[in-house]
Amino acid sequence: MPSDLKKIFEKQQSGGFIKTSDTPVGSLTSEQKVLLNRKGNVLFNQGDIQNAKRLFITTGYSDGLTRVGDVYQEEGDILSALKFYLLAHNTAKSELLYEKIADTVSFYLKQKD
Repeated sequence: MPSDLKKIFEKQQSGGFIKTSDTPVGSLTSEQKVLLNRKGNVLFNQGDIQNAKRLFITTGYSDGLTRVGDVYQEEGDILSALKFYLLAHNTAKSELLYEKIADTVSFYLKQKD
């Protein structure tokens, strides 16, 4: 990893690589984003979703963010899935989850009657 990229990471990961913001780092070059996205894809394919998602958030890689959202959805964590679909600007998948959440709320409201 180039030293300037390492400095960016060190800045971002105080406290164990936990970002305080879910917006991409604007100072990354295209080349840095490509390297980080490739590393994120490798981690994701190895099953290291937590570290992959941190890289995808850092770069704003929409395909990676969508795949992380898919993992959360498969696990039944709909709110986390929605968060990642929104970060990925994946309207189709986020709209489906909005409908699912609305149906769930409607179901429970009808049960109270």
